[in-house]
Amino acid sequence: MKELSDELYSQFSSFLEQQCGIVLGTNKQYLVKSRLSPLVQKYQTGTLHELIKQAMSLRQRDLRASVVDAMTTNETLWFRDSYPFQLLTDRLLPELSKQRRGVKIWSAACSSGQEPYSISMIIQEFQKKRPGALSSVQIIGTDISPSMLEHCKRGEYDALALARGLSPERKRQFFEDIGNGRFKVSAQVQKSVSFRPLNLLDSYALLGKFDIIFCRNVLIYFSADVKSKILNQFAGSLNPGGYLILGASESLTGLTDRFEMIRCNPGIIYRLK
Repeated sequence: MKELSDELYSQFSSFLEQQCGIVLGTNKQYLVKSRLSPLVQKYQTGTLHELIKQAMSLRQRDLRASVVDAMTTNETLWFRDSYPFQLLTDRLLPELSKQRRGVKIWSAACSSGQEPYSISMIIQEFQKKRPGALSSVQIIGTDISPSMLEHCKRGEYDALALARGLSPERKRQFFEDIGNGRFKVSAQVQKSVSFRPLNLLDSYALLGKFDIIFCRNVLIYFSADVKSKILNQFAGSLNPGGYLILGASESLTGLTDRFEMIRCNPGIIYRLK
């Protein structure tokens, strides 16, 4: 297959940033080739060059969507980094339960659904220990990828996916063995979680207001200007005193002054001023 030229890589990098905000940076040709090569055969374009050229044209909407989908799909795991979920249990849910109203949580860029379902499991465990503590819970997972959202809605995972971060006890409690090495998230966990398509570059107004927003290991892919825009939109989507939880390596420094940093042990969270 013909190598990806520097000129076309530069054009495609600009195209991808315009479409979804992701900044590829330099020397990531290998990533483009590994993600998009399977589409060459599917769309019968002959070469990667031709696939990318067609994807960037206004006429090829389906192909363009598939290319963006392939470039934005990321693997994730259950209870990633663990401390945000411990904070949910020990601090945030007890605090929110005192308000005696429904709780709304957003998992932004939720990929294949492990994060919102992990949040739901934590809430199930919390409610089991403190019956009636939360009147209602709504968890919304959003992603730009249609294929990932379909995967999320099915709530089905193979044994390999379940082995990544999920304890045997939670596997027994929250999953049903549906055969052929596949497992389905329990109805109890699924009932409080819904999924919607969303490009983080677009408006969040239709989602309403949230008490907690998870957006972890996502901002690292964006330019500083796009990060700032997203963070300020998050601020506008939180209820007074609401919380934002970012990835362990992500920071708000120089991007927004709408939040106060709260050091936890371990981890850091941000509260709306």
